[in-house]
Amino acid sequence: MAKPAERSAARLAAVQALYQMDVSGKGVMDAMAEFEAFWIGREVEGVEFKQAENSFFRALLAGVVEQQRAIDPLVDRALSAGWPLTRVEAVLRAILRAGAYELAFLKDVPAKVVISEYVDVAHGFYGEDEPGLVNGVLDAIAREVRPGELGDRPGRSRPSRTRG
Repeated sequence: MAKPAERSAARLAAVQALYQMDVSGKGVMDAMAEFEAFWIGREVEGVEFKQAENSFFRALLAGVVEQQRAIDPLVDRALSAGWPLTRVEAVLRAILRAGAYELAFLKDVPAKVVISEYVDVAHGFYGEDEPGLVNGVLDAIAREVRPGELGDRPGRSRPSRTRG
């Protein structure tokens, strides 16, 4: 059984690999091999990359790529009108896609945990607004793909300050 920290590190590595694929045009197999060989569990230029659960990293990365046509509309519906996913900055887009994939297709982890994990990833890259956006978007997606799991009463989850 993987430790929660290794799952968290796998989520962060998947987001970083998705970002790299988005900006460089690398394929999923190349990105996966590079991250496993040179990044995960290593120190690079003074930055320590924590050990990750490699099987979970692979499942996230491959799953987001395979299911992108299904998850992008989920994210688009949850974003504010006039801001489709294609207009969102690349790192934020990677975070939203990974979170949406996990909520929609990997239902073994509670939605609250998934949302919290990706909000934490967002805090690693951004100030307050973007983590709030991640929280609001993933909360909306969770309510769509996992009805009832977060509760039916409005206001039970933390509201996003960037939506409105």
